[in-house]
Parts: sequence; C-alpha cells; structure tokens
Amino acid sequence: MQNALNNGENVVSLNSQLVNDAIKKAREGSLEFKNQVIDASHAILENVLIVKKDGTKEKYNVQKVVSAVKKSAARMLIEFSEDDISKICNYVNKNVANMKKDSINILEIHNIVESALEEINPKVAQSYRNYRNYKTDFVHMLDKVFQESQKIMYIGDKENSNSDSALVSTKRSLIFNQLNKELYKKFFLTVDDLQAIREGYIYIHDMSARRDTMNCCLFDVAAVLKGGFEMGNLWYNEPKTLDVAFDVIGDIVMAAASQQYGGFTVAEVDKLLAPYAKKSFDANYDRYVCLGLSFEKAREEAMNDVKHDFEQGFQGWEYKFNTVASSRGDYPFITMTFGLGTGEFEKIASLTMLKTREGGQGKKSCKKPVLFPKLVFLFDKDLHGEGCELHELYKAGVECSKKAMYPDWLSLTGEGYVASMYKKYKKVISPMGCRAFLSPWFERGGMTAADENDTPVFVGRFNIGAVSLHLPMILAKSRKESKDFYEVLDYYLELIRKIHIRTYEYLGEMRASVNPLAYCEGGFYGGHLKPHDKIKPLLKSATASFGITALNELQELYNGKSLVEDGEFVLEVMEYINKKVAQFKEEDGNLYAIYGTPAESLCGLQVQQFRKKYGIVDKVSDRGYVSNSFHCHVSENITPIEKQNIENRFWNLFNGGKIQYVKYPVSYNTKAIETLVLRAMDMGFYEGVNLSLAYCEDCGHQELSMDSCPKCGSRNLTKIDRMNGYLSYSRVNGDTRLNDAKMEEIKDRVSM
Repeated sequence: MQNALNNGENVVSLNSQLVNDAIKKAREGSLEFKNQVIDASHAILENVLIVKKDGTKEKYNVQKVVSAVKKSAARMLIEFSEDDISKICNYVNKNVANMKKDSINILEIHNIVESALEEINPKVAQSYRNYRNYKTDFVHMLDKVFQESQKIMYIGDKENSNSDSALVSTKRSLIFNQLNKELYKKFFLTVDDLQAIREGYIYIHDMSARRDTMNCCLFDVAAVLKGGFEMGNLWYNEPKTLDVAFDVIGDIVMAAASQQYGGFTVAEVDKLLAPYAKKSFDANYDRYVCLGLSFEKAREEAMNDVKHDFEQGFQGWEYKFNTVASSRGDYPFITMTFGLGTGEFEKIASLTMLKTREGGQGKKSCKKPVLFPKLVFLFDKDLHGEGCELHELYKAGVECSKKAMYPDWLSLTGEGYVASMYKKYKKVISPMGCRAFLSPWFERGGMTAADENDTPVFVGRFNIGAVSLHLPMILAKSRKESKDFYEVLDYYLELIRKIHIRTYEYLGEMRASVNPLAYCEGGFYGGHLKPHDKIKPLLKSATASFGITALNELQELYNGKSLVEDGEFVLEVMEYINKKVAQFKEEDGNLYAIYGTPAESLCGLQVQQFRKKYGIVDKVSDRGYVSNSFHCHVSENITPIEKQNIENRFWNLFNGGKIQYVKYPVSYNTKAIETLVLRAMDMGFYEGVNLSLAYCEDCGHQELSMDSCPKCGSRNLTKIDRMNGYLSYSRVNGDTRLNDAKMEEIKDRVSM
C-alpha cells in the first residue's frame, strides 16, 4: 500500500493544487484518492505539448515513444515484453511529469527515452541513439545541400566547364548532384575514406554520379544499330539511308550519354557511317538510272547526294551536341575517332567531318569551331605518311588542327601500349573522352590472352570511376610524421583499392534497365541482358582508375627542382605505383589502370587543401593551381621539342589515361605543326595541337589571343582554350565558364 502511494507521488509531483490535494488525501489512506492521483497525472500529461524540430507543437503521447523504442529494438533483433514496455512508459511519464513544464523540446524527450532504454537494454539504447544521430546527420546534410543549392541558383557553378549553370535544367541537375554526393559520402564511404578526402590526400571524382552508373566508355553504336533496337519503348528499324543514320545515331548518343558520366566515345565513326552511305548511294543511283540518266551521270549525281548528306549530317551533329544539354545538365562529352577507313565512303566521311569543323558554326561573319564532338585522328604511318594512300587526309587534318585545335592525334604505329595493340592485333584503343584508355580484355582469356589466337576487345567497354592521389600532400605528411614516404603512399593506395572493390560490387547489383541501350541493346560488350538482369557479368571487362596529379609539384617539394630540371624521384614513384597497382590487379581480378588526371576544378582545390595542412611552399602551393598529371609546369619557357622529350619519360607509366600537348604561338606555320605532329606520332603519343583561339562576336575578327578586339575595340569575345585534354570556352560573350584556378593557369601558359 505504501509503495503504491510512493509511486503515485513520484508520478504526479506536478505544481498542481489538484494533484497535491490528491496526494495528501492518498497519504491519509484512501485508495479512491490514490486512483484520482493517477487519473489526474494522466490528465496533466495530456496537456503537455512537445515542441518538434521544426518548431511546431503536438500533444505529448507516450504511444509514440512505444513505437520508436520497438523500432530500435527490431533493428537489434530484440523484442520487448509488455512488462518492458510498461516500465519504459512509466519511466518516461514520470520524468515528463517531474519537468513541471507545459511544453517540452523533443530533444529532451529523446534524452529521457535513452535513459529508460539504458536500464532495460543498453543495446537498444545504442540503436535508438544511432538513429537519432542518423536523423541529425540528415538534417545537417540537407542544410548543406540547401546552402549549396542557393549558391547554384543565384551565383552559378564553374566546377564543370561543359555545364551552363545559367540554365534552369542545369541548376536542377547541379542541386540533385549535391544531394547525391552527400548520400554517397554518407552511405558508401568509410570513416577513413572521409578523412582522406576531407584532408585532401585522395580525391574521389564524380561523387554525385558514382552511386548510379559508370564513367567513360567506348559505346558500340554499330552493335545497337544492327538489325534494329528498342529505345524509349519504341522500336527503331536499322537505318536504310545515310541521312536517317545521322539522325538515329545522334539520338542514340544523346540518350546513352545521359545515362553515364564522363566521356562518351564513338570509335572509328568513318567506318560506322560508310555502310549507310553505301545504301543511300545505291538507292539514289538506281533512282537516277530509272529517270534515264547515263550510268556515269547517275553515279555522279548519287555521289553528290551522299556528300550533301554527309555535310548536313555532320553539321546537324555539331548543332545537336553543342546546344542540347543531357539530362545530367551538361553538354555530353562526346568524342569521335576516325581516319583509318580507306574505302570511298570512309574517306568522304573523314574529309567532310574535318571540313565541317574547320569551317565553324555561327553567323556568317562570326563563324567559330564548336567544342563537341572532340575529334581524334587515328594515325597510321603506313596509311597517312608521305606518298601513302591517305596522305591527303592527314594534310586536311593538320589544316583543321591549326584552325580549330581539333583533331587531336593518336599514334597507332609509333612506340608504346596503344600502338602495340594496333600493330599486333589491328585493334584500335580509342580514348574515352579526353584521355582515358582501356586495358586489354581478351575474348576468351579475359585479362590475359588464352593463346596466340585470342584477340582483345575494346569497343563496347567502359570505366567505373577514378580516384586520384595527391602525392605532394602524401610526401609532406610522411615528412611531418617522420614516416617512410612509401609506407604512407601504400596506405592511400590501399584505400583507393578498397573503394574500387566496393564500387565493382555495388554497381554489379544494378539492373540492366538502368541503361537499356548499353545493357540490353548491345551498346556495351555482352550487353544483351534482360531488363531485370543484374549487370555484374559486364563489369569484368570494366577498368577502374588510380589517378595522378601534380607530379611537377611533387618533384619541387622533394628537392626544389621542377620536372624540367630533374624528375628522377617522380619516375621512381610512378614505377612503384605501377608495380603496386599491377599487384592489386592480379590479386583482385579487377582491371585497374593508372590515369593522368585532367584536374579541372581539382587543380585549385588541391592547392587549398595543401595550404590548410602544410602552408604555402614555394613552387608547390604558392600559385592558385597545381599541374595536371605528368605535364611540365605551364610557365616553363621550353621549346615544343623539349617538352615532348621531357614528358616522354612518363608516357608508358600512364597507360590508363594520358595526353601530350605543346603550345603553338602561331597558326600559320603549317610546316612546324606538321613536323611536331609527325614527331609525336613516331614517339607513340596521343598529341594535342594547342592554340588559344579568340573571336570577336561584334565584327567577326579572329586572332590567336586577344582580350579586346583590335579592329572594333569590342570586349564581347569568345575564347577557346584547351582545358586539359579537351577544349572549353574560357570566355563566352566576355564572361567565362571556367573556375578562377584554371583561369590563372591559362594566364600563366607559356609552353602548354
């Protein structure tokens, strides 16, 4: 009796005359009044208001506590008894009553519930606490996303120069990307990963997309077209004419490129288009013969029609690929390789594509070259050399490069990995986007050839993402902590390795329906799955990249010398990384590759990260940017030949992604450009012709470099510069899409 009265007193010790009177009478021994005490306590608890996180209020209801603790118990595979629930409710009710408040903050209720659970089951208390933290984290995460969204809405974003953040669709995509990035960090990365990226020792590229899809690819458009295909629940028959083929290929490219991130390459496009040109020619030839034209005249007219279709088709692609943003909010990074076709229609295709790019697009008086597709000339010395079958095509390529910077040039008959695959198997490894190259995958043997007759497959394959090392920071960390550099490097290499392994596993659970053209219609190697099939089998031939930046700064930090002055330590480091990654590749069965990172916004971020941790170091972090991959510093006053020689030392240590380029101060010296391109082809390079193109939008005047028009004085200029391995607008109508760090780097360029 006395215990019951004591409990009643504890439960209802509120500042209420009614309750106090009831307790007094209960002590005098009346059970009737004891029941009144409990009823009164319930009545008063019903009047307590709970203040939610958003400031709204609702009545206190202990049943909500019951629901929450049951969920926390279920997460630990524990089921509370009715007695346990009763004890928790009594504990919470008692403490709410003891607070003597009309309104109580929800956080205070959570603390009371945690205390109750600690007495009943500490494991469930921890589960409840974790869920609370989880919700708190989400609030912080969404707040961060909101802040970033406000910047994007009113200021814009210059992380990706291929995105026009002034557009509503791009803003929406960028805001979603911010959310997806935070979700990736929350649910995919470990604490060690987060620490490494926060401090800047590694950089995970494209965190906003890595949870959903893959990176750069060599899309097999020919496989999709053959026999017809389904796209968007509509069946497309295989084109019967060239003009339809251009339209359909354009649709395929735009649709498929939207389902991935990074570069999207259509390999050997001249050979892809030739069969449809032949179909158009045959149909037109027969029509002209039926109209009574002579065989010779019919052939001439039919060929003129084909040439016209090529001209219209390539112009249409340039319009489409540079004006229609993908669902990702950017203009898809489309690359097309060409130049090996020796048939009549292949040659017309290659020449017309070059002439279209060289002529430019725009108003009659202000034509300028477009950015997409990036063009890559596949150079075979036995086809394009002096006196060879396609020498005139090579000459046309040089003329186009000196006016439009594209095409870039890929050597298939020089030295090195890419050329070796072509010379041995006649298989081309086209770059995916600006510089990524696939490792070999053999039809029967996989990573290694099953026998001498096994052949590698490249078209239809892709990359699943890149994670870059910040080597100067790793060296600085080893020195500060008095540790061996390679011991610290190993830690971050292992970290990247584990991220890649989890990425293979995670993406493997995706269904083919996420990218039907790739996985169901043959765009990717083995891509004839059913929509609900998992894509895991297709990932065996996919590469994952270990990215490298700032090698020049690494050498400077090591001994105060640049790559031009030294470079031996960098060579040692890269040889070590190559051996280590080869070991990972063999042990894990994954196609890892080493990639010379084209740092766009990263070039500035890494400087900020280094300064925050290790301060400003001369020629390491004193500028607003770091150098890309193995390139000499852009400010080096060296000749193009010197630059080619210096960077050649590192060429075969970056087989997963690389490009070499030199700056030409003049465009009219055709012989100089030809000489350097041919030299690069002999060395086995993937070579870019680097100029700085400027166009006045008011009078149409063009120069290699100008900040205001010398003819009309206008500053309404469009300028095209090489971003990294690709071209971008450094000014559009006087403004820029590039970030400040990249603009500073462009300003310093002497030899790039």
